[in-house]
Amino acid sequence: MPHTPSGRWSDLDRPPLDAAALQAALVRDSRLWRSLDVVPEVGSTNAVLAARAADDVPEGAVLVAEHQAAGRGRLDRTWTSPPRAGLTVSVLLRPDVPAARRGWLPLLTGIALAEAVGEVAGVRSSLKWPNDLLAVDGAKLAGILAEAAGTAVVVGTGLNVTTRADELPPTGSSLTLVTGAPVDRGPVLLAFLRALERRYLAWTAALGDPVSTGLAADYLAWCSTVGTEVTVTLPDGSTLAGTATGVDWDGRLVLRTEGGTVELASGDVQHVRPA
Repeated sequence: MPHTPSGRWSDLDRPPLDAAALQAALVRDSRLWRSLDVVPEVGSTNAVLAARAADDVPEGAVLVAEHQAAGRGRLDRTWTSPPRAGLTVSVLLRPDVPAARRGWLPLLTGIALAEAVGEVAGVRSSLKWPNDLLAVDGAKLAGILAEAAGTAVVVGTGLNVTTRADELPPTGSSLTLVTGAPVDRGPVLLAFLRALERRYLAWTAALGDPVSTGLAADYLAWCSTVGTEVTVTLPDGSTLAGTATGVDWDGRLVLRTEGGTVELASGDVQHVRPA
């Protein structure tokens, strides 16, 4: 009977994450992160941390799944990834900021992710409001979902790292497809969490002010939605068309339509063309 490889060497392009090394590297000098757990499989990392939040677990918990079987995206869409092909990570936060300012959390997270993939993998990207990381050609590299859990917020991120074209929808891409080479997930994860910590602590220290912290200016620099004609599908299924002209103090998209200017707190944006 032929030998069937297993464990760490079953897929040389997709080795498992070294949980102990990542935990030590992240938590040692952190002012935010208290723990980093890696599990082989989970239904939803966001759901697990939301349950922990209900038990009054302090902020700073990080949960990573090598395979997520029942992940959720925005508008109740499903999100799955092949085992060890991506980064599926959720963080538990308790931001002491005005409730309206919490709309900046997915945007802040997106900036941290864009910085990390640029720093570690050399991948140029942009942010589509409110929760997508895009490759230069507009294909989706990652999605972000922030969910309230009582007084806490759980922010989940799914990044395609070594995912192949035949494992992705037509509109998707991965870091390996962009670079043409395998990408080590560990350094990307650490760079992302460190960038997220730096921006989150500055933002909460300023009580969620996106202007004094430079967050608003940085987001506009990364965002490919502002200045573009878009069609937005709202949670109730209706659509709005117009030009995205900015992001307001609460992280809402400012849309100029034929009927006037509106501010959108959520919606699925499709870029039409530059304005």
